[in-house]
Amino acid sequence: MVGSILRGIGSFYTVLAEEDGQEYTLRAQKKLRHQKLTPMVGDRVRFSPGQGEENGWLEEILPRKSMLIRPSVANVDMLMLVVASVPAPDLLLCDKLILRATRERMIPALCVNKIDLGSDLAERIRKEYAGTQLRVFSVSAHTGEGIEALREAMRGKVTCLAGQSAVGKSSLLNALFGLSLETGGLSRKTDRGRHTTRRAEMMILDGMYVLDTPGFSLLEMEQGMEPEVFAELYPEYNALAGACRFQPCLHDREPGCAVHAAVDRGELSAERWQRYRTLLGEVREKWKGRYV
Repeated sequence: MVGSILRGIGSFYTVLAEEDGQEYTLRAQKKLRHQKLTPMVGDRVRFSPGQGEENGWLEEILPRKSMLIRPSVANVDMLMLVVASVPAPDLLLCDKLILRATRERMIPALCVNKIDLGSDLAERIRKEYAGTQLRVFSVSAHTGEGIEALREAMRGKVTCLAGQSAVGKSSLLNALFGLSLETGGLSRKTDRGRHTTRRAEMMILDGMYVLDTPGFSLLEMEQGMEPEVFAELYPEYNALAGACRFQPCLHDREPGCAVHAAVDRGELSAERWQRYRTLLGEVREKWKGRYV
């Protein structure tokens, strides 16, 4: 039988079968571990159901069209990054996730939640990402503002919600689909999010496939990426690259860089460019140490 992994707990996986629409609890066969393959939520798999009280066996992971290590999910069409004014958004983390989504041919998008607390963040983000073709949604899970536009953007796609803790991913799902998922907020003691979503899980809601994931704040840049390839992942810089004095140009400190000049003129976001340079430094270091 063939199905999709909805969730994994320990060594057990819940799979929704395509043939009969039933859920089966499975254990992965040892051969997958020997092949260094780890099942992910969203994976399409081949399996044999168990008999009676016995669990079945997950036998094969079918080819993935996309994959993320963190959050650990597969076969995603749209990566929806959720941010909010509280807690303060980590746009460097967002940039890393946007880059990974682009490399995996996912559609990256940004959802600014909690706009009932103010719209300044949404306006700032739209300015910073001008020229990227990145869609920015302004919503309030509390009041319902912008929820219908977000739902329409997700329709017909496998969408993964990702981002920091306490930005309201579970509240968004509740508002989008009339659910009653547990929600948290900020811990008064640590000023960090309470982890109400503890593991990735795929839900099928109104005919849409939605992956909810735990909040996180740390993400390493991809190992072994060439700096020139990294620079090409910024569409607003690509549009100007042909005007740079040197070819290829990494848009860092090179003289005659058209991107740097556009930043100086205020045509491109200085904040996003500084984050770009920070990530470029990480990419360069990993590229130098790729054979170590």
